[in-house]
Amino acid sequence: MHKKIFIACDTNDISKVKKIIKLTQTKKLKIGYKFGLEFLNTKYGRSYVSKINKKIIFADLKLNDIPNTCASTVKAIKDLKVNYLTIHISSGLDALKAVKRVSGKTKIVGVSTLTSLNDKQLKQTGHTRSVKKLVIQQARLAKKANLDALVCSAHEVAYVKKIFKKEIITPGIRLKGDKTKDQKRVMTPKKAFENGSNSIVIGRSITQGNISKNIKRLIKSLN
Repeated sequence: MHKKIFIACDTNDISKVKKIIKLTQTKKLKIGYKFGLEFLNTKYGRSYVSKINKKIIFADLKLNDIPNTCASTVKAIKDLKVNYLTIHISSGLDALKAVKRVSGKTKIVGVSTLTSLNDKQLKQTGHTRSVKKLVIQQARLAKKANLDALVCSAHEVAYVKKIFKKEIITPGIRLKGDKTKDQKRVMTPKKAFENGSNSIVIGRSITQGNISKNIKRLIKSLN
């Protein structure tokens, strides 16, 4: 399985997205672009994504609703022809299966527990399990639903891989020395791949500051 780098285009500014895409072109890495709620909910964001050609597109919609609504949403964005689309595993098995049935060529990615949460914050939401135990259960559900990929922290990859044998994508990635900010369970790109991640999602470490310089830092860090 080829290692991929998804650059998180977390902005509502189309000109910033164009700059990110332009300055991150390199033959040394397999790069895709992740667009989340912030960009896809802007006035022209959806239209812009629909016109991107010959790039790996990751639509991070994080669907979390009843089965019919989730499946209908997948149908509603078919024209975008995205390569990856996320749904919260906590939506339940029926919703996961419903989305998978109508996904076509789009890879359905199950989101486990957000990397902004730790055990203490998870408990505040009503969960009695630790992050580790919850993610293990979510991996089992993703496998049962036959999802194409799973999102989890690089800290959980080792035990998730024992259950879920397809692509594992890890967010919460920071270049060495960069601040973690609102992320709790973070890791460097090289360490994430060493832990078994197939693909990583990296945002602010690349998109803030000198993008060209940051890409060179990323390439160097992986060697």
